[in-house]
Amino acid sequence: MKHNYKTKGTCSTNIELDVEEGVLKEVYFWGGCNGNLQGISRLVADMPVSKVIETLEGIRCGTRSTSCPDQLCKALHEIGY
Repeated sequence: MKHNYKTKGTCSTNIELDVEEGVLKEVYFWGGCNGNLQGISRLVADMPVSKVIETLEGIRCGTRSTSCPDQLCKALHEIGY
């Protein structure tokens, strides 16, 4: 199922994600560090949501309390994971 999440505290503004049966199928970030976010999107494609959260939750960007990978985890929690 496709979802759109508005990020908070990052350079990216939105995350589009598609989750099917507990697997993160696709992720697209709007804005942010394009190359890094493309890399993250490819690395987590077809990964179980639990593994994405285990791997990326809590990552910070510089002095910020969050990051684009952390915001992805927040989006996954918001939709029930």
